[in-house]
Amino acid sequence: MRTQSLIQEAEKYLMATYKRFPIAPEKGEGCVITDVDGKKYLDFVAGIAVCNLGHRPPELVEAIQHQAGRLIHTSNLYHIEPQIQLARLLVENSFGDKVFFCNSGAEANEAAIKLARKYAKDQGREDAYRIICMNESFHGRTLATVSATGQKKFHKGFAPLVTGFDHVPFNNLEAAAGAVTDQTCAVLVEPIQGEGGVNMPSPDYLKGLREMCDQRNILLIFDEVQVGIGRTGLLFAYEHFDVKPHIMTLAKSLAGGFPIGAMIAVDEVAESFSPGTHASTFGGNFLATAAGIVVMKRMLQGELLAHAQDVGVHFREGLNRLKDRHNVIKEVRGLGLILAIELTIPGGGLVSKAMEKGFLINCTADKILRFVPPLVVQKEQVNALLETLDELLAEAE
Repeated sequence: MRTQSLIQEAEKYLMATYKRFPIAPEKGEGCVITDVDGKKYLDFVAGIAVCNLGHRPPELVEAIQHQAGRLIHTSNLYHIEPQIQLARLLVENSFGDKVFFCNSGAEANEAAIKLARKYAKDQGREDAYRIICMNESFHGRTLATVSATGQKKFHKGFAPLVTGFDHVPFNNLEAAAGAVTDQTCAVLVEPIQGEGGVNMPSPDYLKGLREMCDQRNILLIFDEVQVGIGRTGLLFAYEHFDVKPHIMTLAKSLAGGFPIGAMIAVDEVAESFSPGTHASTFGGNFLATAAGIVVMKRMLQGELLAHAQDVGVHFREGLNRLKDRHNVIKEVRGLGLILAIELTIPGGGLVSKAMEKGFLINCTADKILRFVPPLVVQKEQVNALLETLDELLAEAE
């Protein structure tokens, strides 16, 4: 079998930074992935909330192929037309005024951290550099973003961490307010915590953070790397909560699977980045932004967002029915097509058993099964997963 051969080669040549499952995907279409041995899987991971248009969407393939046949890379020493076009689409459809492009969510969050500190200095607050972050958050794997991440398991082995990050409980306004000092320059928060377990904010939490930031003259940064670009059923998650940040970070699904990151900011804050303050060789390159244009245009048509809302409601109702049937489900939570069930038992074994039955799902925070399928997922595919989960949960009990 080709899979086993590839696993052996991976063990020989690749650093062991991932605990990979024993499958090797080869091709995909919509919500279906086929491995190198011909086995098919219904994908409810979508490259970790990346492939929102599904696998191999024709318009995305065509755009990348067309651009690759013209020009792939020049660097940001020059003006890049699709980069400008994608920036316009983001600005015209968000709170922001200016965009900085990079290559990943971690890079986007690094840029936001730097911009927040630089803005504070430009405002004459020389000692303001600290950023309030949330417990159970996840912001990336670089040294600064892992320091901002509020999960100790990601810190282990990398001390000393980057200083300047203060962690408080998520969804606790009083704790956030109590952490503000004269050295605080910003609050960094995921509107919905993804890696931390699809943790939802209370209705007034994010709005309360914005009010607090305005009162204390600090910036509010939303990390929408996982929940932006339609994942919640709206273009951006912040739209659900009637609040706008000063800075927002995006990545994952923005280019449908092609690596990209973006930071969006209001003009007053964006002005603190001038030539030489920040840069990226590959950020906003021709291929990534050509792909991003396709994704944004598809989102702005509206049908896919409406579909994600509709299927998300159907999916959540199905998960709630499972909760009524199985005592091992503690809670169902999420919004749109970022959904989760919190279990009373570890979820890793259920992930492996689901994979054996042809379903790709994800476990995070040990006991939380997270579902982030392509937004094109159909109700019939959701029903198939729900039926399999019903069987697996019954076995687990």
